[in-house]
Amino acid sequence: MKIRSPFSHSFRAQFFCGLMIAIVTLGLTSCGVRYYKFPQFTFANRPIPPSKLSTRVLVSIAVNGTGTSTSGALQILDAQRDIRNNIFNPNSTFTISGFSAGTPGTIFNFPEQVLGYVYSTGDGSLTKIDYGKEASAGTGGTLPARADSVAVPVNFKHVYAAVSAVGVVTVIDNTNGGTYQLNLPNAYRVAVNEGDSVILAMVRNSNTLYRLLRLNQNQPAVPGAVDCQPFNVPVWCVVPVPDNPNSPSLDRPVGAYFSLDGTTAYVLNCGPECGGSKAGITMMPQGNLRVDNYPTSAPYPSPVTGSFAVPGGATAVLADGTTLYVAGQQLQPDGLFAGFLSTIDLSSNTVTGQYSISDGYHSKMLLGDDNTLWIGSQSCATGERAKLKQNYNCLTRYDLGAKTAKVVPDANPDPSSPVPVPYPNANENQFYYGDLTGLCWVQGLHKMYTAYGGQVHAFNTADGSEINNANFTIQGTALDVAFMDAATNDAN
Repeated sequence: MKIRSPFSHSFRAQFFCGLMIAIVTLGLTSCGVRYYKFPQFTFANRPIPPSKLSTRVLVSIAVNGTGTSTSGALQILDAQRDIRNNIFNPNSTFTISGFSAGTPGTIFNFPEQVLGYVYSTGDGSLTKIDYGKEASAGTGGTLPARADSVAVPVNFKHVYAAVSAVGVVTVIDNTNGGTYQLNLPNAYRVAVNEGDSVILAMVRNSNTLYRLLRLNQNQPAVPGAVDCQPFNVPVWCVVPVPDNPNSPSLDRPVGAYFSLDGTTAYVLNCGPECGGSKAGITMMPQGNLRVDNYPTSAPYPSPVTGSFAVPGGATAVLADGTTLYVAGQQLQPDGLFAGFLSTIDLSSNTVTGQYSISDGYHSKMLLGDDNTLWIGSQSCATGERAKLKQNYNCLTRYDLGAKTAKVVPDANPDPSSPVPVPYPNANENQFYYGDLTGLCWVQGLHKMYTAYGGQVHAFNTADGSEINNANFTIQGTALDVAFMDAATNDAN
């Protein structure tokens, strides 16, 4: 007689159920949506990061305010889905591991190099960020005090900073491991070209432009130098750049745009907005300003080749190859300032248009999807727009095709027809977000992410409408944003 095991039916049933579960699971994983799948060959052979996110916006955050004792953090958002967490775990967030500096005010974003630098105003530190590992990659140097302006060229050989609190231009020289403090009282702006061969410095309330020189070994200090360091065996010097003596054009210089072909430096003259008399652009050959172009006399011949006025003001600049876009403010008859965007034809160096934009000091400009230009500013609530009860927020969307500008978000503080901002910040101001301190373009997804009034806000490039930020707001004060996965460094 054949004896049947009492467990045979149970075993077969369990086996069958397990097989069916495996088949169903395989079907779901092969045919269903795989939210965090990367292609076999990633763009530019970039590593797959620990977060498994492919469209990351990095946010620098001051956790306890903005003072020197503030702790800081760097949080990663999923900008493809507009969320701050993994879709499978709503309680999870992603941060840069190992980062602990206070008040991380500025992100220098280099997605082409899979690297970033973060400058923290709380302690004056620079921290390198490895985008592939989503972790701190060590120190990039420390500045002597809170810097007004920092510049990091793409070769990472140097870091330049203007520190008006102690009256120096700091050079962190990664080629020899040295840090040099060049005495230049009230220095508050620095600018460097793409090739790290022209470094300019500007002084508050001054019409004089300065440039840096890097000396050869055992070379004596050059004529007319304001300062050279180290004193006994100088390596770096700072010298004034002579203006055109017959027709002076430098008027409170605050920045510069360097043409991509390496030929021309367009120096921004802030003019009345900075206490001067006439805003405009001064042009100089970059070759005359190089760090290895040493003057043989003091003063030496002026490198200025031309200039033109920009009545709308000039504090920020961007170009698309044929047109120079310049943002600034123009003094109005009532004593207040009004924001303007000026378009300049680079072939003729003439102003071709002037458009009303946000008031305030303009410092952010970025091209985006849908043929748009975005302009950000700070301290917008004390200008002409606020007086006239117009939308006085700090971000402007400019349509390059239609040549129209609109302040965003869409709001109207006029009591007769009030329109509140769509997603007020923690201060519950119904008509004003606050300063625009961070701006990045999420390339190809028709989005602009911002650090706007201390919180993260995002906008559709197609029409300027705001994306609901309920799922990507952060705890703390958002100071800057950067698109870590951009195709080029130009997305920030």
